[in-house]
Amino acid sequence: MQAFTEMKGKVIPLDAINVDTDAILPKQFLKRIERTGFGEFLFYDWRYENGKLKGEFVLNQEIYRDAPILLTGRNFGCGSSREHAPWALTDFGIRVIIAPSFADIFFNNCFKNGLLPIVLEERKVKYCFQNSKKTPGYRMKVDLVNQTVSDDSGLISHFTVDPYRKELLLKGLDEIDSALEYKEVIDSFEKNHIIHYSLKS
Repeated sequence: MQAFTEMKGKVIPLDAINVDTDAILPKQFLKRIERTGFGEFLFYDWRYENGKLKGEFVLNQEIYRDAPILLTGRNFGCGSSREHAPWALTDFGIRVIIAPSFADIFFNNCFKNGLLPIVLEERKVKYCFQNSKKTPGYRMKVDLVNQTVSDDSGLISHFTVDPYRKELLLKGLDEIDSALEYKEVIDSFEKNHIIHYSLKS
């Protein structure tokens, strides 16, 4: 995975609550096991009509092209546990999701796939939505090292993140990569384990 330290970029304002994983990536696109190639199907039923992009939907608007930050409402990622949902988001180019709350399984799946889900108070999320309406191409800065989000209007807010998950994101590692950092220790343990039980027998 790509390492994450800080990011400054445009914010996609998706003002919706209880966005479920079937909306993020509909079930008909779950037939593949690769993690890539899902971005074009992100929010498919919201982005397309009769196979053509809906120009009014926020993710289709030119001003938000390549925006890496998604701002949205509470309980984002509810519904099924499909890991394809974060796959689609990352493949689309989103690296950060800011919301008042997330569904637990989706929240955990984000970290496993290089996405940073940030929980901010609802009043602060509403403030960011207001700024996005007032400022076309509204931008925010996300600093994972110092655990802050900020914008040019003076907003600065701290967020919490599990230290282990933070370390993995900073290093660009998933849980398997992290375990492999201790490969020599694991190999040594297994070797000694085999010798110990061989001697006992």
